[in-house]
Amino acid sequence: MNSEEIKKTYSMRDILGRYGMQPNRAGFICCPFHKEKTASMKIYQDSYYCFGCGAHGDIFDFVSQMEDITFREAFFNLGGTYEQKKETFGERMSRYHARKEWEMQQRQKENLEERRKVNSELIDIYRDCLILTVPLSDLWTESYNKLQYQLYLHEVLNEPR
Repeated sequence: MNSEEIKKTYSMRDILGRYGMQPNRAGFICCPFHKEKTASMKIYQDSYYCFGCGAHGDIFDFVSQMEDITFREAFFNLGGTYEQKKETFGERMSRYHARKEWEMQQRQKENLEERRKVNSELIDIYRDCLILTVPLSDLWTESYNKLQYQLYLHEVLNEPR
């Protein structure tokens, strides 16, 4: 049984019966988690709440607090079984495609960063070339044209997406 089936099988009153506790007509009991004279723990169909100490939870929490055990131990104590769900082919394929999509996005980000870095270096090189060459010479003109192209690429590579 899984946890939902156990919750449908046992009510809070059934669990209290295991420990010899019976709620009054209003659904209150004396809280077993602290000392008190008047009942301050309200018992609902599937949960409990103590107005004195603030203890609250479902049947698993109650059993684990009463016996000082973990949720897992309380689950098995109430008849729970663990069934490992076998992954279907569709689920495996979905997970595979999601991983491949993520890897592709990571490669695209790395590629974009590399292109931005190369672009910035080329802009610096062409600007230096413009400073060091004679204006309107063939080398200066070629550097100027390539600089304009790199500045355009810089805008394209750095625009928000």
